[in-house]
Amino acid sequence: MAKTYFISDAHLGLGTKEEERAKERRLIGFLDHICLDAEQLFIVGDLFDAWFEYRTVIPKGFHRFFAKVSDLTDRGMTIHYLAGNHDYWMRDFFRDELGMKTHYEPFEVQIDGKKVYIHHGDGLAANDTGYRILKKVLRGRLNVWLYSWLHPDIGLTLAKSTSKRSRRHTGGKNYGESDTMQEFARQKMNEGYDVIVMGHRHKPVFQQIGQGIYINLGDWIEHNTFAEMDRGRIALKTWTP
Repeated sequence: MAKTYFISDAHLGLGTKEEERAKERRLIGFLDHICLDAEQLFIVGDLFDAWFEYRTVIPKGFHRFFAKVSDLTDRGMTIHYLAGNHDYWMRDFFRDELGMKTHYEPFEVQIDGKKVYIHHGDGLAANDTGYRILKKVLRGRLNVWLYSWLHPDIGLTLAKSTSKRSRRHTGGKNYGESDTMQEFARQKMNEGYDVIVMGHRHKPVFQQIGQGIYINLGDWIEHNTFAEMDRGRIALKTWTP
């Protein structure tokens, strides 16, 4: 029980009911597999395509996945959940009910003697100033509190609709020739980090930069990719049920 795993960008709730049920089964199969040797799992953002958690109400669906996560934390696995740009608006459900460790900002962690920096990856594009401004607005405490007064049926429907429009906009946008995520990773390595793990781009990347490793985890919409860290060595792999 010494391995560490990383996944990101499942975007549960994105497709049809049948597509999402199949995706949920893949994720549960993956969790069943890693529970044999995993010490901890990091979910690096956008587990859901749209998530807004009210004080006494959570979005409907995916109870099988929730049950599996709860079972794993009860059995001693540490599961970290870093909020992404689609699922930032969580409260205490994942922490108090499912036993996960929740994070709202990028963070560092020591794993097998390696200094690892974990960032969802949103807001790093050089010419994405508009999103960085919008991010501050959407995450403002007052704005979140005001939104919470919408009836859940209205609030969650609006959140899902906004999520789809955002994805269409960013999917067709040209972010420039240089990969600013790799440049960000290089900067963090100059600060002393050994491994940089990100998501958001939905494009699996494994790149050695100097003595360090930059990994983009891809997604569970098309690629079903994950990272596995064992005794200080990290690899990017594809889950095949």
